[in-house]
Amino acid sequence: MSREIAILVAAAIASLGIAPAQTAQELVARAGQGLQHDSAWALYESLREQAGGGDRLQWTSLPDWTGIYTKVGGPGYETGRPPGAAPTARLTPEYQARFDEARARAADGVVFDPLSVCAPSGYPRWLSSGYLREFVVTPDQTWMMNETDNETRRVYTDGRGHPQPENVYPIVHGDSIGFWDDGRLIVHTNQISAGVYGRNLLEKSDQLETVEIWQKQENGDLTVDVWHYDPPALLEPWHVRHTYELLDDPDRQMRIRYWYCTENQNNAVYRTEEGGTAYTDLDFLTGDDQ
Repeated sequence: MSREIAILVAAAIASLGIAPAQTAQELVARAGQGLQHDSAWALYESLREQAGGGDRLQWTSLPDWTGIYTKVGGPGYETGRPPGAAPTARLTPEYQARFDEARARAADGVVFDPLSVCAPSGYPRWLSSGYLREFVVTPDQTWMMNETDNETRRVYTDGRGHPQPENVYPIVHGDSIGFWDDGRLIVHTNQISAGVYGRNLLEKSDQLETVEIWQKQENGDLTVDVWHYDPPALLEPWHVRHTYELLDDPDRQMRIRYWYCTENQNNAVYRTEEGGTAYTDLDFLTGDDQ
């Protein structure tokens, strides 16, 4: 991402009245950090080298990520971007053509979202989907739980590597390994299924790999900086930041509920001949009929 684009993104966020998670200068620096490396693995290894191999957590000294969180800035993959705006990612000609075609279909009212047929958000859409989140930190694993679709990511921090090549294939959430560095969780994810980032219509290939840096902020919120490397789809690494607000829950009544996407009569959908989705027998009921 160029410096000019980064500044425009930060300005757009500010114009929407949303406090930017980072200044334009920080955004440029983060984007540049990704550009210094040819692959996500190279960036990850560089961060691990800087951390001296990382910290080994003990049960007596775990980071406190307890509580219920929700994403700041709505469900869009780039926080603060207006609905329908093109992503700041620089796409290859093939994926730019795919994106342009999808936007043209959307202008005619034809948008297919996998969530409409109860497919999981998957990764990295996990980062931007709505509803509540909860995190469980242990010395050997960190579990990241999203109420949407009951999706749980597991980040292995016990020193293991990714599976051997003969056991590698694309999966919904990919495979995530990581290490701790002074309270920050650094994660490398590969083996990610091809699909979409969300309703922004941007597509990813099954060669996507990412690096994440998770950090607890002074106000209790969690932030994650994400660098995306996807040679078939991206001309250069793409950096995005997500923020998750720690919700006030003094009486501890908030819960992560089991998500069943067909649990009421208005969640039954079907795919139309044009490629979109529609509800089956949509009926808004009131009173005792709900």
